[in-house]
Amino acid sequence: MSIDREGPIPPYRQIATILRARIEDGSIAPGRRIPSLVALEAEFGVARDTLRKAVQVLKDEGLVHTVTGMGVYVVDKVPE
Repeated sequence: MSIDREGPIPPYRQIATILRARIEDGSIAPGRRIPSLVALEAEFGVARDTLRKAVQVLKDEGLVHTVTGMGVYVVDKVPE
């Protein structure tokens, strides 16, 4: 999946939308870890700060939470 760097939507928002869709369609199931920043960096070709902002959007929406030292996980019950 490529990111439109010239479009009106910032890359971090595009990535958040992609990850949100994966959570909602079950590709990343509740209780499962989302891909690491290293894996996302390789997939999307963006800086880690951009990825951190995308993950923060998902945290703010209540879709994921951080487990210290373990990673970022999808919440057990995704808000509707």
